[in-house]
Amino acid sequence: MVFTDGAAKGNPGPGGWGVVILTPHGQVFELGGRAAPTTNNRMELTGAIQALVRLLETPGPLAIYTDSTYVIKGIREWIWGWRRRGWKTAEGGDVVNRELWEQLWSLIVARGKDAIEWHYVRGHSGIPGNERVDEIADGFAVGRGIDLYSGPVTGYPRRLLDLPADTSVPTRPAGATTGGKPKAAAYSYLSVVDGKPMRHATWTECEARVKGRSGARFKKAVSKADEAAILRGWHFEPGDV
Repeated sequence: MVFTDGAAKGNPGPGGWGVVILTPHGQVFELGGRAAPTTNNRMELTGAIQALVRLLETPGPLAIYTDSTYVIKGIREWIWGWRRRGWKTAEGGDVVNRELWEQLWSLIVARGKDAIEWHYVRGHSGIPGNERVDEIADGFAVGRGIDLYSGPVTGYPRRLLDLPADTSVPTRPAGATTGGKPKAAAYSYLSVVDGKPMRHATWTECEARVKGRSGARFKKAVSKADEAAILRGWHFEPGDV
């Protein structure tokens, strides 16, 4: 059982990652590190990578718990299209954090098909393992001294087996409402990162581009005219995307 987390102060800014591993033999290992400057998404990926590197010589299935939908959706869904398109997004842009995704993918392949189960846990909701990796990542990010535990689970102060019954990634239900009115269907999703606008077919693609990017802008368009209005409000023309 593995818990991972990442943090960046300022995003980008000083970052940290944290890992807690519980082995079938009742041993607990904590890992952590620091990087700067970096982003939250890079640290989330780094936490998962470092956990798998630490367990390279430890066979058997893994259950990895993270509060990062970016990591879970990326490795379960988006990576197939990225690899098929030569590490390009559906819109033709370069995949952000490609080198980390490639490293994570190679570690997963080395472990074997279906050897890893990914579980989503909501951050800051009192789940002991997640709270601890958040503490480790945050501590390294701000330069605070963190004592990393290594020893039997009987001496570990967190109840790592206290887990939520549902660890599926949350999805936005069809027909979700705001103020009692059905939300308008999306015509497209728009984003601007580093001054470059882009159109996305799905929210997950848009979120992957903007999450953790300083100064990023994004918005849902409900029609072609709405899309043009949004772009012009951002000082772009429809032909720019």
